[in-house]
Amino acid sequence: MVAERACPTTTGPDPVVPQIYRVGSARRELADTVTLEIAPLAGRRPAYGPGQFNMLYVFGVGEIAVSLSGDCTDESRFVHTVRDVGAVSKAIARLEAGATVGLRGPFGIGWPVVAAEGSDVVVVAGGLGLAPLRPAIYHILANRARYGRVTILFGSRNPDDMLFRKELEAWRRNLDISVEVTVDHAHADWRGHVGVVPALVPRAAFDPESTVAFVCGPEVMMRYTASALGEAGVTADRIYLSMERNMKCAIGLCGHCQFGPTFVCKDGPVMPFSRIADIFAMREI
Repeated sequence: MVAERACPTTTGPDPVVPQIYRVGSARRELADTVTLEIAPLAGRRPAYGPGQFNMLYVFGVGEIAVSLSGDCTDESRFVHTVRDVGAVSKAIARLEAGATVGLRGPFGIGWPVVAAEGSDVVVVAGGLGLAPLRPAIYHILANRARYGRVTILFGSRNPDDMLFRKELEAWRRNLDISVEVTVDHAHADWRGHVGVVPALVPRAAFDPESTVAFVCGPEVMMRYTASALGEAGVTADRIYLSMERNMKCAIGLCGHCQFGPTFVCKDGPVMPFSRIADIFAMREI
């Protein structure tokens, strides 16, 4: 029997005080996406839970929030998967082994992996949204006996842009979880699903009265996924979304990430859909 593992809960340095980290490796996932493994110059990295994020600072360029994408039981390093979409993310994506980066964190509220014990779990990811969900998947698989049926639904723009493809294939070979993948557009040799990821929800096997759903991806994808889950019988308080806003201070002081009455940095990024359903589809919120 494989020993069950839990993310450590010991405290680390004050998360608001920047620390210097060194890049141990930089792995190209896609043409515009890189996974960095970084470790503190001294001591062990602080504990974190699946779904939390760090603020990464490139000296002379700026700072951005980046979700953690690694195994939280690995106490030696942080893992971040970054897509090159702006000046700071471009600078982070260009870092090489041996480079240094500033880090504040971890911050935020993550996936309720402990509260979900005893329930079926449906994980729905779109594109880069698989990265913040990966620590939760690691946790669930490492503690498999604590959960009911586990389903992973993943959507990608096309087969060539599929993030963590080898891991998806490995998870699919696992006999006690279900993995379904779909793409928006495909080549002639693609034999899988074609279409948006919310369309996979009705095909998934789960007990809606005992299911917790974790959803991360573009907001339009999360909106339709929440609707599909609701139509399948999953209540809004058991659907969790990882929100993305322009987080600057990470502690709810600057107001940049205000979302209705909440601040994504300290009240999220993971939030129950029941809390935000009334404003989720409104523009400019």
